[in-house]
Amino acid sequence: MQYLPQLIFIILTGLSVWLFTKNIIRIRKNIFLGKPEDLSDRKNLRLRNLLLLALGQKKMFKNKLVAVMHFIIYAGFIIINIEVLEIVLDGLLGHHRLFLGTLGSFYTFAINFFEILAFGVIAVCVVFLARRNISKLKRFMSKDLNGWPRRDANYILIAEIILMSLFLTMNATDRALQLSGSAHYHDTGNFIISGIFAPLFSGFSEGTLMGIERTCWWLHITGIYVFLNYLPYSKHLHVILAFPNAYYGRLEPLGEMDNMISVQNEVKYMMQPELAPADAAAPPKFGAKDIFDLKWKNLLDAYSCTECGRCTAACPANITGKKLSPRKIMMDTRDRATAVGKNIDKNGNFADDGKTLLNDYITVEELRACTSCNACAEACPVSINPLEIIYELRRSLIMEDSNAPQEWNGMFTNIETNFAPWKLSPDDRDKWAAEMEVNS
Repeated sequence: MQYLPQLIFIILTGLSVWLFTKNIIRIRKNIFLGKPEDLSDRKNLRLRNLLLLALGQKKMFKNKLVAVMHFIIYAGFIIINIEVLEIVLDGLLGHHRLFLGTLGSFYTFAINFFEILAFGVIAVCVVFLARRNISKLKRFMSKDLNGWPRRDANYILIAEIILMSLFLTMNATDRALQLSGSAHYHDTGNFIISGIFAPLFSGFSEGTLMGIERTCWWLHITGIYVFLNYLPYSKHLHVILAFPNAYYGRLEPLGEMDNMISVQNEVKYMMQPELAPADAAAPPKFGAKDIFDLKWKNLLDAYSCTECGRCTAACPANITGKKLSPRKIMMDTRDRATAVGKNIDKNGNFADDGKTLLNDYITVEELRACTSCNACAEACPVSINPLEIIYELRRSLIMEDSNAPQEWNGMFTNIETNFAPWKLSPDDRDKWAAEMEVNS
């Protein structure tokens, strides 16, 4: 019986790590359903982007107040995990406050720092819950978030409040046990936040205090394991994927399109037929109809989406009442990738389900509303570019399905026959200059 709690903890830890690893592998497989692409160049610049955008949250600081609040939650998530490391080692080795003897007075400083962060996380989560559910900011009220996405955001904020409250209560009862001279509860020095509440427990019996402290300890670490395995099903997976997404982000200017060499060659050979190779083959496909036609980075973007809605709030098409929402583009792409992944897991290979990303998830109306202004990509705090997906879907729509507005078709016909958007013969193109010469 002495080792039973330790055995239970080892089983709990092993199960949590196994489930999390399994889900991350599943998501990785879904991401690499996209076409291969080499993004290993300019490593120094990519590392700089990772440090500035993912770790430093550079883009978030365009709104300083919100950025500071978000940074508190972010820092709490990253830094308090150092405290979680001690809890895990305590559980695995059967110790209590394993690092106390090694770190000495610095241990008290570290725990106090964690407590200040934990209190800050609670306060900020309350503010963020109020912004979503009481103030009801417009970008959080969009129909994009109806159903699970809106509940998911609230669940995470509530979970963080509970986890941080358990941490502080655990420390408060631990400190009360220290002050009462209980065995195995060695003096750590006073805790800044939980120390305020420790006297409230002074009237409790030692058994009751130990029961509360152990219950909070178990609920805290179990809650963290549950949170860990909830992440792969949540938009909050971005706390992990923001790092690779920033590293593998595009290094070219936002306005620079990824041109199709095959199309460029078609135009070149049309203008100069003598350059066309004898064995020139037509490209197998133009643009993207489904996720298999997108690049893996596009799918990583989709899984990294924070659903914050800054892209949609900045989109001029959305602002003027058009159906386009860049956030929805990313959510739809992720949903399609997840559905295809489940299909493959079930059937061994992809079995045609009669659906495609284009038309079944993302509509023609949405795609045509885009002005290609790059406002969405500029606004995204984790370097996601919805416009890349929009471009590829529009290419398929127009070049594969011949589905374009009549005005566009007229322009395309002119380019094909006259090598320019205007209805003028190439032979007549310089007539204006000759007329000017006559008039002069």
